[in-house]
Amino acid sequence: MWTSTQYRRLVRGSAWYDLIVTAVFVTPWSFAALHGALVSVSQSLNLPGELPAFAPMHMLMANLLGSIVCVWAVLRIRDPQQIYGRYDAVGRFLFAAWQAYALAHGASSLLVIFLFFELAWGVVQVLPVRTPSRARPAYA
Repeated sequence: MWTSTQYRRLVRGSAWYDLIVTAVFVTPWSFAALHGALVSVSQSLNLPGELPAFAPMHMLMANLLGSIVCVWAVLRIRDPQQIYGRYDAVGRFLFAAWQAYALAHGASSLLVIFLFFELAWGVVQVLPVRTPSRARPAYA
């Protein structure tokens, strides 16, 4: 169980994670560099699954994802409300579901790393938050 202060820090931490991991998705040039690096890692480790080349529409989807996730992250960094953490958890479970679907259909096993973090951040953001108790007046 989190205190409200701890939960706000958690929401902010998950937002920083998103911003750091997703910023590279925002432009076609940064994503192309990331994609090349991931292909190299996948090939050098001989990992199962496919990491195909991206056509312009794929690149557009990656850039849209990066853009909206970065905006959402900045909102949660600046104002880490509990309700934002709850919505973020739902979003993470949705992302995790689609990542698991992609893995089941032959996506690169590098995706497992991202799946782990989506589930971890989602789980900790659905844990209960303790409401502050009101101090009882001391009677002499």
